[in-house]
Amino acid sequence: MRASRLSLSLLVMASTLALAGCGGRAADNSLLRESFDSGDTFSRTVDGRPAEACEAARRTLLSQGYAIARADDGQVEGNKNFQLREDDHEQLVLRISCAARGSEQALVFVSAVQDRYALKKSPTSASVGVGALGSVSLPFGSNDDSLVKVASSTITDADFYRRFFDRLHQYLPAASAAKPSPAPQPGAQQPIPAPAPTAPPVAPPPEPAPQPAAEQG
Repeated sequence: MRASRLSLSLLVMASTLALAGCGGRAADNSLLRESFDSGDTFSRTVDGRPAEACEAARRTLLSQGYAIARADDGQVEGNKNFQLREDDHEQLVLRISCAARGSEQALVFVSAVQDRYALKKSPTSASVGVGALGSVSLPFGSNDDSLVKVASSTITDADFYRRFFDRLHQYLPAASAAKPSPAPQPGAQQPIPAPAPTAPPVAPPPEPAPQPAAEQG
Protein backbone atom coordinates (compact mmCIF):
# COMPACT_ATOMS: atom_id res chain seq x y z
CA MET A 1 0.00 0.00 0.00
CA ARG A 2 2.80 2.37 0.88
CA ALA A 3 4.51 1.59 -2.42
CA SER A 4 1.31 2.46 -4.31
CA ARG A 5 0.98 5.79 -2.49
CA LEU A 6 4.63 6.61 -3.18
CA SER A 7 4.17 5.84 -6.87
CA LEU A 8 1.07 8.05 -6.98
CA SER A 9 2.95 10.93 -5.32
CA LEU A 10 5.80 10.65 -7.80
CA LEU A 11 3.32 10.66 -10.68
CA VAL A 12 1.67 13.82 -9.36
CA MET A 13 5.05 15.54 -8.94
CA ALA A 14 6.10 14.56 -12.46
CA SER A 15 2.85 15.94 -13.89
CA THR A 16 3.32 19.22 -11.99
CA LEU A 17 6.87 19.62 -13.28
CA ALA A 18 5.71 18.88 -16.82
CA LEU A 19 3.02 21.55 -16.61
CA ALA A 20 5.52 24.03 -15.19
CA GLY A 21 7.87 23.27 -18.05
CA CYS A 22 5.13 23.86 -20.59
CA GLY A 23 4.28 27.15 -18.90
CA GLY A 24 7.92 28.19 -19.03
CA ARG A 25 8.11 27.47 -22.74
CA ALA A 26 4.90 29.44 -23.31
CA ALA A 27 6.36 32.38 -21.41
CA ASP A 28 9.28 32.43 -23.83
CA ASN A 29 6.93 33.03 -26.73
CA SER A 30 7.69 36.22 -28.70
CA LEU A 31 4.12 37.46 -28.41
CA LEU A 32 4.25 37.29 -24.62
CA ARG A 33 7.56 39.17 -24.56
CA GLU A 34 5.94 42.16 -26.35
CA SER A 35 5.22 44.47 -23.42
CA PHE A 36 4.40 47.68 -25.39
CA ASP A 37 6.24 49.70 -22.77
CA SER A 38 6.83 53.44 -22.93
CA GLY A 39 10.42 53.24 -24.12
CA ASP A 40 11.58 55.40 -27.02
CA THR A 41 13.86 52.88 -28.77
CA PHE A 42 11.99 53.08 -32.07
CA SER A 43 10.82 56.72 -32.03
CA ARG A 44 12.00 60.25 -31.35
CA THR A 45 10.51 63.73 -31.39
CA VAL A 46 12.41 66.18 -33.59
CA ASP A 47 12.01 69.85 -34.46
CA GLY A 48 10.45 70.60 -37.81
CA ARG A 49 7.62 69.41 -40.01
CA PRO A 50 7.14 65.72 -40.96
CA ALA A 51 8.33 66.37 -44.52
CA GLU A 52 11.58 67.85 -43.20
CA ALA A 53 12.10 64.93 -40.81
CA CYS A 54 11.59 62.38 -43.59
CA GLU A 55 13.97 64.28 -45.85
CA ALA A 56 16.59 64.17 -43.10
CA ALA A 57 15.97 60.42 -42.74
CA ARG A 58 16.43 59.94 -46.49
CA ARG A 59 19.76 61.75 -46.38
CA THR A 60 20.79 59.69 -43.36
CA LEU A 61 20.24 56.44 -45.26
CA LEU A 62 21.99 57.74 -48.36
CA SER A 63 25.03 58.74 -46.30
CA GLN A 64 25.40 55.13 -45.12
CA GLY A 65 25.11 53.48 -48.54
CA TYR A 66 21.43 52.47 -48.45
CA ALA A 67 19.42 52.17 -51.65
CA ILE A 68 16.22 54.20 -51.37
CA ALA A 69 13.14 52.18 -52.33
CA ARG A 70 10.56 54.81 -51.31
CA ALA A 71 10.70 58.42 -50.16
CA ASP A 72 7.93 60.97 -49.68
CA ASP A 73 6.77 63.48 -47.08
CA GLY A 74 5.48 60.77 -44.74
CA GLN A 75 7.55 57.61 -45.28
CA VAL A 76 11.05 56.51 -46.26
CA GLU A 77 12.29 52.98 -46.97
CA GLY A 78 15.83 51.90 -47.76
CA ASN A 79 17.83 48.68 -47.91
CA LYS A 80 21.47 47.64 -47.76
CA ASN A 81 23.04 44.31 -48.71
CA PHE A 82 25.79 42.41 -46.91
CA GLN A 83 27.79 39.39 -48.13
CA LEU A 84 29.05 37.57 -45.05
CA ARG A 85 30.17 34.33 -46.70
CA GLU A 86 30.07 32.88 -50.18
CA ASP A 87 26.69 31.21 -49.71
CA ASP A 88 25.21 33.60 -47.12
CA HIS A 89 23.62 36.93 -47.84
CA GLU A 90 21.98 39.47 -45.54
CA GLN A 91 19.77 42.46 -46.25
CA LEU A 92 18.95 45.23 -43.81
CA VAL A 93 15.69 47.09 -44.49
CA LEU A 94 14.83 50.33 -42.67
CA ARG A 95 11.33 51.79 -42.71
CA ILE A 96 10.75 55.31 -41.36
CA SER A 97 7.42 57.05 -40.79
CA CYS A 98 7.04 60.75 -39.94
CA ALA A 99 3.94 62.17 -38.22
CA ALA A 100 3.07 65.66 -37.04
CA ARG A 101 3.33 66.48 -33.35
CA GLY A 102 2.04 69.97 -32.89
CA SER A 103 2.83 72.71 -35.37
CA GLU A 104 6.62 72.81 -35.07
CA GLN A 105 7.59 69.22 -34.25
CA ALA A 106 7.47 65.78 -35.85
CA LEU A 107 7.43 62.27 -34.42
CA VAL A 108 9.77 59.89 -36.28
CA PHE A 109 9.28 56.11 -36.09
CA VAL A 110 11.91 53.70 -37.43
CA SER A 111 12.02 49.92 -37.66
CA ALA A 112 14.90 47.81 -39.00
CA VAL A 113 14.43 44.25 -40.26
CA GLN A 114 17.34 41.90 -40.95
CA ASP A 115 16.69 39.22 -43.58
CA ARG A 116 19.05 36.30 -44.15
CA TYR A 117 19.32 34.43 -47.45
CA ALA A 118 21.15 31.22 -48.33
CA LEU A 119 22.29 30.09 -51.75
CA LYS A 120 20.46 26.95 -52.82
CA LYS A 121 21.75 24.88 -55.72
CA SER A 122 19.21 23.02 -57.85
CA PRO A 123 20.90 20.70 -60.41
CA THR A 124 19.12 20.53 -63.75
CA SER A 125 19.30 17.76 -66.33
CA ALA A 126 20.75 18.25 -69.77
CA SER A 127 19.29 16.84 -72.98
CA VAL A 128 21.63 15.11 -75.44
CA GLY A 129 20.61 14.12 -78.96
CA VAL A 130 21.22 10.44 -79.81
CA GLY A 131 20.42 10.00 -83.48
CA ALA A 132 17.18 8.20 -84.21
CA LEU A 133 16.51 7.70 -80.51
CA GLY A 134 15.85 11.39 -80.09
CA SER A 135 16.99 13.24 -76.97
CA VAL A 136 17.95 11.66 -73.67
CA SER A 137 17.96 13.59 -70.37
CA LEU A 138 21.12 13.06 -68.36
CA PRO A 139 21.60 14.10 -64.70
CA PHE A 140 24.28 16.67 -65.32
CA GLY A 141 24.43 20.20 -66.57
CA SER A 142 24.27 23.70 -65.12
CA ASN A 143 23.10 24.51 -61.60
CA ASP A 144 20.12 26.82 -61.16
CA ASP A 145 21.37 28.81 -58.11
CA SER A 146 18.90 30.94 -56.19
CA LEU A 147 18.80 32.87 -52.93
CA VAL A 148 16.22 31.60 -50.46
CA LYS A 149 15.18 33.51 -47.34
CA VAL A 150 16.03 31.44 -44.28
CA ALA A 151 15.52 33.93 -41.44
CA SER A 152 14.00 37.34 -40.69
CA SER A 153 14.10 39.34 -37.47
CA THR A 154 13.46 42.87 -36.24
CA ILE A 155 16.49 44.61 -34.78
CA THR A 156 15.91 45.69 -31.18
CA ASP A 157 19.37 47.02 -30.33
CA ALA A 158 18.88 50.44 -28.70
CA ASP A 159 22.38 51.63 -29.69
CA PHE A 160 21.63 50.98 -33.35
CA TYR A 161 18.58 53.26 -33.28
CA ARG A 162 20.38 55.86 -31.15
CA ARG A 163 23.09 56.18 -33.80
CA PHE A 164 20.44 56.51 -36.50
CA PHE A 165 18.66 59.37 -34.72
CA ASP A 166 21.96 61.11 -33.91
CA ARG A 167 22.79 61.11 -37.60
CA LEU A 168 19.27 62.27 -38.51
CA HIS A 169 19.60 65.31 -36.23
CA GLN A 170 22.74 66.32 -38.14
CA TYR A 171 20.78 66.48 -41.41
CA LEU A 172 17.71 68.29 -40.04
CA PRO A 173 18.98 71.88 -40.62
CA ALA A 174 19.83 71.19 -44.28
CA ALA A 175 16.55 69.34 -44.81
CA SER A 176 14.57 72.23 -43.29
CA ALA A 177 16.25 74.66 -45.65
CA ALA A 178 15.62 72.43 -48.68
CA LYS A 179 11.91 71.85 -48.01
CA PRO A 180 9.72 74.88 -48.94
CA SER A 181 6.92 76.08 -46.69
CA PRO A 182 3.63 74.27 -47.31
CA ALA A 183 1.35 75.89 -49.88
CA PRO A 184 -2.05 77.17 -48.70
CA GLN A 185 -4.82 74.63 -48.94
CA PRO A 186 -7.31 75.12 -51.80
CA GLY A 187 -10.51 76.76 -50.71
CA ALA A 188 -8.90 78.46 -47.71
CA GLN A 189 -10.10 82.00 -46.98
CA GLN A 190 -7.56 84.42 -48.37
CA PRO A 191 -7.35 88.05 -47.18
CA ILE A 192 -8.89 90.53 -49.60
CA PRO A 193 -6.38 93.22 -50.55
CA ALA A 194 -7.42 96.81 -49.91
CA PRO A 195 -8.29 98.77 -53.06
CA ALA A 196 -5.60 101.09 -54.32
CA PRO A 197 -6.35 104.78 -53.81
CA THR A 198 -7.61 106.55 -56.92
CA ALA A 199 -6.41 109.96 -58.03
CA PRO A 200 -9.01 112.79 -57.99
CA PRO A 201 -10.51 113.58 -61.41
CA VAL A 202 -8.76 116.32 -63.36
CA ALA A 203 -11.04 119.22 -64.37
CA PRO A 204 -10.98 120.04 -68.10
CA PRO A 205 -9.28 123.38 -69.00
CA PRO A 206 -11.69 126.34 -69.36
CA GLU A 207 -12.76 127.20 -72.89
CA PRO A 208 -11.45 130.59 -74.20
CA ALA A 209 -13.98 133.44 -74.14
CA PRO A 210 -15.26 134.54 -77.64
CA GLN A 211 -13.60 137.65 -78.95
CA PRO A 212 -15.92 140.59 -80.03
CA ALA A 213 -16.22 141.05 -83.81
CA ALA A 214 -14.26 143.98 -85.28
CA GLU A 215 -16.48 147.03 -86.25
CA GLN A 216 -16.91 147.80 -89.94
CA GLY A 217 -15.51 151.17 -91.01
